[in-house]
Amino acid sequence: MNDHILVESNSAVATVTFNRPNQRNAISFDMWGQFSNIMQKLDADRSVRAVVITGAGGEAFSAGADIQDFDEHRSDSTKGRGYNDAVNGALQTLSEMATPTISMIQGFAVGGGCELAVATDLRIASDDSRMGIPVGKLGISIGHREMRGLVNLVGKGNALYILLSARLLDAQESLRIGLVNQVVAPEQLHDQTYKLAEDIASLAPLSHAVNKLTMHQVQNKPSLEELTEEEADLPLTQFDTKDYLEGYKAFLEKRRPNFIGE
Repeated sequence: MNDHILVESNSAVATVTFNRPNQRNAISFDMWGQFSNIMQKLDADRSVRAVVITGAGGEAFSAGADIQDFDEHRSDSTKGRGYNDAVNGALQTLSEMATPTISMIQGFAVGGGCELAVATDLRIASDDSRMGIPVGKLGISIGHREMRGLVNLVGKGNALYILLSARLLDAQESLRIGLVNQVVAPEQLHDQTYKLAEDIASLAPLSHAVNKLTMHQVQNKPSLEELTEEEADLPLTQFDTKDYLEGYKAFLEKRRPNFIGE
């Protein structure tokens, strides 16, 4: 693995950094697969309780797909299929992770960079950030997985506004439409993001994982009438865990719980 994606683990919070600051952290074809593999490994590591994703250099989270790949990987529909599969694989990995993920966004999060941020659980942006998916300027469109994630996050009207206008939204507009969860000053971005990540990491990992899975089931079967018995009983499984007993005892004893993920 090259150094275009850096991984650092500090206690229960891991950081994944796109490290091509001279290219505004553009994501190459190979990087989509590398990113997916990295996230799968972090998700399998029980010591990792939250993952922060960010970009190096302070100018961009990610400017999206590397334009240098277009001739080789996106010059026609046949080549484009392989590229889309690589992007979909990365976004599917993010979607299916049990571990909570946070995008820490400073500067530009554009195109595939914005789509990747949308696929994480939470997004914290600096007030100098700019976000958008200007595919209309390139004559291309976004995939079904990206569209579903965008619509689920900001709604149909705002998703169409982002796509049809091809504008880059400033931080306050991103916050207003729900594209990001929180906007902070650039000098506070790191501390605020990692405070949230550490708070999340201190809580019950099985609760986080099951809440995320339950949300997927609600989105896939919104009427709730087609849930299998196993799906319907999913929230009840927490009552049989060691972490529930620990959380209950800690509450009664007025102490901080020590969750182990079992």
